Amino acid sequence: MSNCLKIGEVARMVTCRIETIRYYEQQGLLPTPGRSEGNYRLYGREHVERLRFIRHCRSLDMTLDNVKLLLKFRDAPEENCGPVDALLDEHIGHVADRIVQLKLLEAQLRDLRGQCLSAKASKDCRILQALSPGKER
Repeated sequence: MSNCLKIGEVARMVTCRIETIRYYEQQGLLPTPGRSEGNYRLYGREHVERLRFIRHCRSLDMTLDNVKLLLKFRDAPEENCGPVDALLDEHIGHVADRIVQLKLLEAQLRDLRGQCLSAKASKDCRILQALSPGKER
């Protein structure tokens, strides 16, 4: 792959929107690509690989700040990766906390759903009543 891919081609290759690629460039996650004579951005293999790395991190629900830090270490292969371990440990903690929150949310929604076991007129819907603040149930 040469440095001659246009942004649309890269977007298709990494399955993301063109706007996302531009945003990552603005945020300093991607190096500025070269330009064609017609002033089109021209991307290469290194851009595609970096975008795939970023997209994988994002699919793991990592923040852009976390991705920036990971890219910093990826770009400095001789650095000690202790901070990478710490970042991942912290992220695992956030994910565990979020799972607890989501399980509580699920329980609340199931409880709410249990308030109405049959279809009836909306005015008599116990779910809608329960969702309305200040209304008697």
